[in-house]
Amino acid sequence: MKSSFNDPRFQRALNHVLRFEGGYVDHPQDPGGATKFGVTRKSLANWRGVKPWWRLPRSAVKQLGRVEVSKIYFEHYWLQSGADKMPGAIGFAVFDFAVNSGPLRAVKQLQRLLGVRPDGTIGPVTEMALRNFCREHGEEKLVRVYISSRHDFLKSLRTFKVFGKGWTNRIENVFAVAKTILKYTSHKETTEMNFLTGYKTYLVAFFMLISGALELLGVNVPTIEAGNAMQLVMEALAIIFLRKGLKTEIANA
Repeated sequence: MKSSFNDPRFQRALNHVLRFEGGYVDHPQDPGGATKFGVTRKSLANWRGVKPWWRLPRSAVKQLGRVEVSKIYFEHYWLQSGADKMPGAIGFAVFDFAVNSGPLRAVKQLQRLLGVRPDGTIGPVTEMALRNFCREHGEEKLVRVYISSRHDFLKSLRTFKVFGKGWTNRIENVFAVAKTILKYTSHKETTEMNFLTGYKTYLVAFFMLISGALELLGVNVPTIEAGNAMQLVMEALAIIFLRKGLKTEIANA
């Protein structure tokens, strides 16, 4: 199912990325030139169809609004990096790298770590390799080595002396956010599993109770012998109250 602009995962990831990017800057040593919310003058010109890109005035970058920025990030970074096809934590890490250094580089870096051909496209082969890695080693390890390889790349750039401290802080923040996503996902899965298990238990007990009660009232229920009806009712009540008692004890522990 294709990700949409209103996908909560994208909106949450975008909020974090924009917090890292900040507002309008035009640092003379930054090869991106005039930038706002991480969108460079050249990127904005390409988005708006202005050719050549330098015909777009710097003031257009300065006046860039949140809605347009969100659309640019969704189309040019979220979808192009394939973050919509990945688990939450690694998807966020790839998305942020794509914003910082371009989707092509971000995807190729991931593919090299997964041992597949680095063509810059998240296709079936990369998706399978990603699933296999997470199943065998865990998503957290993939996030860790991916972010570490990103840091190594940034340290190789000649502008690291100027921007290195900021880039390093950003990478540390990305890892912190990714760990929060991992923790949330793990908690959600555990909660859903516990709820489903509890739901099934009560459902089985409910049907046992109804079946036994019907048999006691003289309604013939297949597979239930008359002599066992009362026992079935008692077992159903025991299941319900035993589970409730266990839940109370656990909650008060």
